[in-house]
Amino acid sequence: MPTVSLTVVLAFFANLAVAVAKTVAAVLTGSASITAEAAHSWADAGNEVFLLIADRRGAAKRDAEHPLGYGRETYFWSTIAAFGLFTAGAVVSVWHGIQELLVPERSGQFWIAYLVLGISTIFEGVSFTQALREARGAAKERGTPTLEHVLRTSNPTLRAVFAEDSAALAGLAIAFLGVLLHQLTGNAAFDAIGSILVGVLLGVVAVVLIERNRRFLVGQETSQGLTDAVVASLLEHPDIERVTYLHLEFVGPSRLFLVAAVDLTGDDPESRLAVRLRRVERQIESREVIEEAVLTLSIPEEPALTTDRAPLR
Repeated sequence: MPTVSLTVVLAFFANLAVAVAKTVAAVLTGSASITAEAAHSWADAGNEVFLLIADRRGAAKRDAEHPLGYGRETYFWSTIAAFGLFTAGAVVSVWHGIQELLVPERSGQFWIAYLVLGISTIFEGVSFTQALREARGAAKERGTPTLEHVLRTSNPTLRAVFAEDSAALAGLAIAFLGVLLHQLTGNAAFDAIGSILVGVLLGVVAVVLIERNRRFLVGQETSQGLTDAVVASLLEHPDIERVTYLHLEFVGPSRLFLVAAVDLTGDDPESRLAVRLRRVERQIESREVIEEAVLTLSIPEEPALTTDRAPLR
């Protein structure tokens, strides 16, 4: 099983166990913050199912109907998951908090809330540790900071799990403060405000995830660093003398569609050049990161692309 899928499965079972515990605690205590956290965990558990679908559907090999593969399925299903986080988590939490402000419910059994919050922190912490380990490993390979990699990565599954687990831990802290202030002051408004804040947090996370997926679905421009690395890789090929044009587009997690204008070495006749171009294309596509490569010939007047970046590995 791929590492990211393992991360999603771990997050699913952690959120499922936590959701059940929080629901029981919400019923027993009447706490708005705990109710919001229960909605949060149920939303997260449901979202993990969509993320597993995204991971599986996006990994399918390309065929005649999908010459660029099925990678964009990952962004679609990840967007569905993010929208679920917004509706089932954010909207429910904010709405319940507002209702609690208008018509406070009697609360009690605070120790149950603290116990469930503590257990939830352990489960969420384990899930977050796995997501953080995966993110750090991928960031180290690319030489980028972990948070920057999470925001910019073409892998929406990793980004979603990392963001949801981070929001879960932050939400637990907010819920704890809401319950504590309610207990200390006797004012249920603090608990209700905690519910609203949890909802706002989930809404922000969901909007960020949806926006990132939208960028990849519509063909986001790749970073200059990646472009330079691909140029360096092309120039490393023994048949390519220079590159004058390059277009890169993500068609799935760590999967690129490449179009380039190149000048081949030597001075072969046109028929021979066509054969060499096709052979070079197939060699480039043998790399796991390249879904499809399309090469054309440069004209002499076109300036060459240069880079001092290390080739893509």
